[in-house]
Amino acid sequence: MVNWIWLFFIVIGFVVAALNGNVEAVTQAAFDGAKSGVTVCFGLISVLVFWMGMMRIAEDAGLLSKLARLLQPAVRFLFPSVPKNHPAIGYIMSNMSANILGLGNAATPMGIKAMQELQKLNADKDTASTAMCTLLALNTSSITLIPTTLIAIRMNYNSVNPAEIVGTTLIATIISTAVAIFVDRWYRRSRSPIPPLKG
Repeated sequence: MVNWIWLFFIVIGFVVAALNGNVEAVTQAAFDGAKSGVTVCFGLISVLVFWMGMMRIAEDAGLLSKLARLLQPAVRFLFPSVPKNHPAIGYIMSNMSANILGLGNAATPMGIKAMQELQKLNADKDTASTAMCTLLALNTSSITLIPTTLIAIRMNYNSVNPAEIVGTTLIATIISTAVAIFVDRWYRRSRSPIPPLKG
């Protein structure tokens, strides 16, 4: 579906440009966009490599395991249907830890592994379980202490103070995570079967 949406935008762009006689401007914009994309990617690689290295040091030093232990009560509360020692719990905590540290690219593989493990617990293989929906909501809205990718993009475009967004990002992600948890819980209650009346 997304491919069709992008195709629609591209075709409409070319049609409007042709009608206005600006096809060359569209072509130039496409080349400029490609050049800018490559430049941004190179800037992101350096920052992501640095933070991935820091993440590895933190993992070897035991910081991630401590962070995971701190997250364990929250994970047990948010995922009551997942057994305590199930592998999904470990992947969920790793995913949440990486997201909190702003390493979305590192969080993605852990999120995929967590989904695969949650699917093994899913009774209806054609429908996402409540735990899977909760994980998706948290992964999308996660609290972020250090928005690594955004800082890298701002550095790439010569921002005077690329890290000034840390405070506002933290506030925004706290709000988005709280809303995600609230909506997830509300939807879970609204979809749960109504118990039969006694008597």
